[in-house]
Amino acid sequence: MTAILSWLASLLSGPIVNGVIDGYKAKLAAGNDKDRIAADLAQRELEVQRAEIEAQTQIRIATVGRFYEPEKIMGYAVAIYIAKLLVWDKVLGLGSTDPLGGWIETTANLVVAFYFGKRGAESVAKIVTGALRK
Repeated sequence: MTAILSWLASLLSGPIVNGVIDGYKAKLAAGNDKDRIAADLAQRELEVQRAEIEAQTQIRIATVGRFYEPEKIMGYAVAIYIAKLLVWDKVLGLGSTDPLGGWIETTANLVVAFYFGKRGAESVAKIVTGALRK
């Protein structure tokens, strides 16, 4: 009886199982194509993000500059002098610094004016050039 049932099952199920298996293989292949396409798109997205980060870094370097540029070094020198005057001399009362005089006083004042006035001048220039373009 079992031999007859297994023969009957193989007779009936052979084409059906083969069709189901072929259909499943086709579905897996299509699914793999979808997965491959999704993986390709994800890889491209990561490449685009990496390129965008590199471009943003280059823009930041171009706009901010490097720490060793001459205007930055002058700014550091004036900031150190003012910090020494405020913190060391006035707040802690641990010393006295001679006041600046002559050309160095003018230079220090120009450096401070440059650092605090630069952003405002850039903003005004952007507004004016934007208004002129319209």
